Amino acid sequence: MILNLLVGILGVLLIAIGLWDVFETIVLPRRVTRRFRLTRLFYRATWKPWRLVGHTIEKKHKRREIFLSIFGPLSLLALLVVWAVTVVFGFAMVHWGIGSRVGAIGTRAGFFTDLYYSGTTFFTLGLGDIAPVSPAARAMTVLEASIGFGMLALVIGYLPVLYQAFSRREVNISMLDARAGTPPTASELLRRHQEAQSMASLDEWLRDWEMWAADLMESHLSYPVLCFFRSQHDNQSWLAALSTVLDVCSLVMVGIDGLSKWQAQLTFKMARHALVDISQVFNTSPLEHDGLRLTDEELARLRSQLSSQGVALSNEAGDVQTLNDLRALYEPYTQVLSQYLMMPLPGWMPKARASDNWQTSAWELTAVAPNHPFQKCMLKDRQHPRGAGVLQKED
Repeated sequence: MILNLLVGILGVLLIAIGLWDVFETIVLPRRVTRRFRLTRLFYRATWKPWRLVGHTIEKKHKRREIFLSIFGPLSLLALLVVWAVTVVFGFAMVHWGIGSRVGAIGTRAGFFTDLYYSGTTFFTLGLGDIAPVSPAARAMTVLEASIGFGMLALVIGYLPVLYQAFSRREVNISMLDARAGTPPTASELLRRHQEAQSMASLDEWLRDWEMWAADLMESHLSYPVLCFFRSQHDNQSWLAALSTVLDVCSLVMVGIDGLSKWQAQLTFKMARHALVDISQVFNTSPLEHDGLRLTDEELARLRSQLSSQGVALSNEAGDVQTLNDLRALYEPYTQVLSQYLMMPLPGWMPKARASDNWQTSAWELTAVAPNHPFQKCMLKDRQHPRGAGVLQKED
C-alpha cells in the first residue's frame, strides 16, 4: 500500500515536471533562470556528445556543417518525444499507484499494461481493448487524453513560430553577403559602402541591425533551440553576423570622418545585450580577452587599407585603447559561444581570395571573374561622373 502511494506520488511529480517544462519552453515568453529544467538537462546531455562527434570530422569539410546543422531540428523532435514519454510514464505510475484499475472487471493489470494504456490514452488512439473500470481510473483517463490533445495543439502552433523566427533572422544575414562579403568583415563593409559612395546610408543600416539584434534577443531567449539552427550557407551564421555588427559599431564609435556615433552606440548596446543574455542561456562564462583577434599589427594594416579606400579611421591618442575597451565588452562572449556552438568567427579583414555566396553556385566552380560582364558593368557604374547607380537608372 505504501509502495503504491509512493509510486503514485512520484507519477504525479513526473507529470508536473513534464507539463511545467512544456509551459516554460513553449508558452512562457521569457528566459528561465532556474538551473534544474528537463529541457536544459536534455540539451546538455545531447549537445556535448554531438559536438565530440563533430570534432572528429575534418574542420574544413562540409560534412561537419551538415552534421552540426542536423542537431537543432532533430533535437526539437527528440525533445517532443521526451515530453510525451515523461507524461505517459507519469500517468502509468499513477494508474499503478491506484491499483491498476484498467482492463477486465475483477482483474488487476500489471505496470506494462498500465504503460500501454497510458500511451494509447495520451495519443487518443481509442483502441478499446483496455478500459478503465474505476471512477479514479476514468477520471485519470479523461485528464490524460485532454493533456495529450492540448500538447498536440501546442506543438502544432510551436513549430511555425520557430521557423518564422528563424526566417526573420536569416533574411538580414543573407543580405549581409553582398554588403560585407562572406564571411562578413567590418573592413569590407566599410570599404564597399565607401566605394559605392554610400557612407551616409550606414546609419540606416545600423538602425536595421539594431532592430535585428532586438528581435534576435527576444526570439532566442524565448526559444533557445534556435541558437542551434545554422544558416543556409556553411560560411554564415547568426553569431558571425552579430560579431561583425559589433566590430563595425566599434570602429564608428572610435571615430570615422563624416559619420555620427549616435546610431552606432545604440546598435552596439542592443547587440551586446543580446549577446550577453544568449550566452547566459547556455551558462557559458566569457573567456579572458586576449586581444589576439585583432593585434596591433593587424590594426595598423586595417587603418592603412581603409585609408587607401578613403575611409579615415581616427588615430588620435587613446583611440587604440578605446577600441580595445570596446572589444573587451563583447569578444569574450563571442569567442566562448563560438567554441560552444562550433560557429567560427570572422576576422576584421577579408580573406585574400574570398568570394561572396552570390558569386558561386553548384553549377559554377569559380566565382564571377573580374572580366565578367556584371563586374565590368559595376566598375563602369562606379566610375560614372554622376555617381554609382546612374547606369541602372539610365538603362
